[in-house]
Amino acid sequence: MQEFWVYFNIGLKHVLDINGYDHVLFLIALCVPYAFKDWKRVLLLVTLFTVGHTISLILSVYGVIQVKASLIEFLIPITILITALFHLFTAGKSSKKESISFVASVTLFFGIIHGLGFSNYFKSILPGSSSDKLLPLLEFALGIEAAQIIVVIIVLIISYMVQTVFRFSKRDWTLVASAFVCGVVVPMIIESEIWG
Repeated sequence: MQEFWVYFNIGLKHVLDINGYDHVLFLIALCVPYAFKDWKRVLLLVTLFTVGHTISLILSVYGVIQVKASLIEFLIPITILITALFHLFTAGKSSKKESISFVASVTLFFGIIHGLGFSNYFKSILPGSSSDKLLPLLEFALGIEAAQIIVVIIVLIISYMVQTVFRFSKRDWTLVASAFVCGVVVPMIIESEIWG
């Protein structure tokens, strides 16, 4: 049970680490147009992101795929930017018109990219034999999911406060938050090692 908490906490801290805020930025970009009444859709998207994250970790840990770290460090902010731009350009349009299968597929794919960003570190802390790797991976995934739910709840609370206390429309809040995410993530793309 103690080992469970070790990997669970690593997953938790991976998302909630203030220095690795790219994960939080992605969750903000993903969830900003939603409200508490959309909790099923939000939970589905967040869980798909975790599933993608876990798939890429499994593939990487077992040596099925290897991707250059600099490429992944470039692609992670690109996924955040695409998500923020999508909501920037669809702000104010009914979420019912938005195809959940399209958004879900993209979220799963982006989860795979984000998971690859953590794979080298995760491989270095795993036990030696391949039979010992799957359980820690799943424990880590549960930590990721728990942390993401915490972040999403905070985003939804802020969204609710901004729209009720400060009287922002849902559209305006989505525009402001998405533009903020774009503003933070564009310098990350410009400063990427891939250009060097």
